[in-house]
Amino acid sequence: MQTSDANTRTNDARDQRVFDAVRELLAIQGMRLSMDAVAAQAGCSKQTLYSRYGCKRDLLRKAMQLHVSTATSALSACRETPLRQILLDFALGYLEHRNQPRNRQTSQVIGASAHEFREEARFMYQGSAEALRDHVAEWMRTEIADGRLIHDDPHFMAELLISMICGQEFERQRFHVPHREHARQRRQWAEFAIDSFLRAFAAPAEAAVPPNKNNTRSSSR
Repeated sequence: MQTSDANTRTNDARDQRVFDAVRELLAIQGMRLSMDAVAAQAGCSKQTLYSRYGCKRDLLRKAMQLHVSTATSALSACRETPLRQILLDFALGYLEHRNQPRNRQTSQVIGASAHEFREEARFMYQGSAEALRDHVAEWMRTEIADGRLIHDDPHFMAELLISMICGQEFERQRFHVPHREHARQRRQWAEFAIDSFLRAFAAPAEAAVPPNKNNTRSSSR
C-alpha cells in the first residue's frame, strides 16, 4: 500500500510539472510548442511524455481539461450554497485566472498566430473556451431541473454569463488602456454581472439580490 501511495504521489508530481511546463511554453511558443520543449521544461524524457500522455494533441487536451475543471470548480459547491455565492465564486475565480500575466500572454501569443495555425487554433478553442461554456451549460441544466434557474437554453445562458463576467476587460488590456487590475475592482464588477444575470434567470426564490454598499461605478472599476 505504501509503495502504491508513493507511486501515486510521484505520478501526481510529474503530472503537475508537465502541465506547468505546457502552460509556461504556451505563453512563449503558442501553437509552435513541441514535445521536445515540454520534456526539457518538465525535466523528463520525450518517451515518458508519449507513453503517459500520448501525442502532443492528447497532452494539450489533458492540460485544457485540467484548466476547465479548475475554472469551474466553484460550480461543484454543495446544494445548500446560495446560488449567488456559487456564481460569484465562479466569476471571481475566472477573472483572477484570466488576469494572470502568463494567461494574458498566452492568449495574445495564440491569437497572433491563429491565422497561421487555423486547425490548431480551432482545437485550442474547442478544448478551452467552448469546453468551459459547455461545462457551465451542463451545470445550468441541472439548476434548471432543480428549479433554481428558470427554463431557457442553457448554452445561451452560459455564453451570456461568461460574456457578462468578462465585459470589456480583456479588450481594455489588449489595447493597453486602464482596466480592472485590482481584486476589489474585479469583485465589484463580478457582483454587478452576477446580480444582473440572476435578475434575468433566477427562479423567484433565488432572485433576491442584496443591496450594493457601493453604487458608484465607472468603466474601469
